[in-house]
Amino acid sequence: MNRLMLIIGCLMIAAGCGEVGENDTPMPLDQVPPSIMKVARDKFPEVKFDSAYKETKDGKEVFEVRGKSKDGKIREVEVTADGKILEVD
Repeated sequence: MNRLMLIIGCLMIAAGCGEVGENDTPMPLDQVPPSIMKVARDKFPEVKFDSAYKETKDGKEVFEVRGKSKDGKIREVEVTADGKILEVD
């Protein structure tokens, strides 16, 4: 029984990794505010950003910008509308 619960827990965690959230709205990169893109590029200057999402967290507008580094790693930066980094992957 404990083994089954462990497997279920692992599957639930894995299912949520790297997925777009249910309230994430895709948006073209050219519509992301320049200040948000600057924060993302400053954090990851080697990444070529190729997608963006807008969402609301705790009543605040948040932008998630994603891209790929030269070594193929997918990188993500979540930035509030006022330029604060919330999360980096």
